[in-house]
This record gives sequence, C-alpha cells and structure tokens, in this order.
Amino acid sequence: MEEILNQYETVHASDATIWFKAGKVEDFPTNRGGCIKYKNKQIAIFNFTRRNEWYACQNACPHKMEMVLSRGMTGSTDDIPKIACPMHKKTFSLVDGSNLNGDDFKIATYPIKVVEDEVFVGFID
Repeated sequence: MEEILNQYETVHASDATIWFKAGKVEDFPTNRGGCIKYKNKQIAIFNFTRRNEWYACQNACPHKMEMVLSRGMTGSTDDIPKIACPMHKKTFSLVDGSNLNGDDFKIATYPIKVVEDEVFVGFID
C-alpha cells in the first residue's frame, strides 16, 4: 500500500513544469469533486464555487488507501478549505494537504489554473 502513496507528492505552482489539461470548467461539478487520471495518478479536482477557487489533490485517502477523496464533502474549517473523506470523515486542507483532525496522515496537493474555459493541473513529472 505504501507504493500507492509514494507516487503522490505536493507540487507548488512555481515548481510545476507540466500543465496538464484536465478538461473544461463545465466538466467539473460545482462545490464537489471530480477525478482525472494523469499517468498512474488519480487526481481529485474541486470547483469550490462558494469560495470562487479551484483545488486539486491526490484521490487516494491515506487512511485506508481507497480512491475516494473526489467523492468527499467540501467545506471550511477556520476559513481553510477542506475535503472530508466520504468513508471515515478524515479531513484534509485543500491548500497544503495537512490533516485537520490532528492525525499523521496528509495528502498531496497540486496547483490549478483556469485559462479561459479550460482547467489545468500542475505537475513536475
């Protein structure tokens, strides 16, 4: 199971060398998640319209190694946008991937940019 998590690593916008076209804005539900595949990674993408922001993270929940985060519930804690795993309600910051429950688990996050009507996710590989 560790090999699943080892393929995910946070990318900051300034480090992205590849901007992968994930789809058009209308391809992603509002205030919920959608999922794309980039190489061997499943990436959850959130069109958080309540905040007028976009976020991307690994789709794998590090708690039980299930590909479910794109189906989680979005919200905020202390003004930090978050995703809650639909299976066990572990919550993660969509900004930096930290676990908001205080557990050791964290998730990888990826930059998003929207150009005209197209959504791009930043990667380094």
